[in-house]
Amino acid sequence: MANRAVFLDRDGTIARDVHYCRRPEDFKLFKDVPISIKMLNENGYKTVLVTNQSGIARGYFTEDTLARIHQKMIDELAAAGASLDAIYYCPHHPDEGCDCRKPRTALFRQAAKELDIDLGLSYMIGDTEKDIHAGKKTGCKTIQVTTGPKTESEAIDTSDYSTNNLKNAIRWILLKTGKAD
Repeated sequence: MANRAVFLDRDGTIARDVHYCRRPEDFKLFKDVPISIKMLNENGYKTVLVTNQSGIARGYFTEDTLARIHQKMIDELAAAGASLDAIYYCPHHPDEGCDCRKPRTALFRQAAKELDIDLGLSYMIGDTEKDIHAGKKTGCKTIQVTTGPKTESEAIDTSDYSTNNLKNAIRWILLKTGKAD
């Protein structure tokens, strides 16, 4: 039986959107994120981070720097008893036309194959239209969080649900799937 998953965007969704975050010390999770991800972990969802990181192709930071940023994130989640099952990122410049940069779907398909995920039973949570479109293209249900710098007041009409933070998004998923308390 395939797994259910929640795909999460990084910048503006689970962490403060820092323009081309180049240093681990600049990376800041939103306060409700560890408990929200822990709720997913406890309810049997695979949690998968899918993020565009064109700062690598632009020369703003290296893959090693990105690994250190992600290790900080992993450590902070672990301190709260939460974890991600996988992290996928696109290092390419938007002009390269790769298949892995959201709103394209190669990273979702890769995750589905590697983690035995049923995309039709899964969700994509993000703050931008690229996130929502990627989720829709893969067959996921989509949730917009208005925590990003450009989405504080604009709802994306195509998302299945819109809310002001990750915790509310997770609660909605758990209510929809009958796993809420």
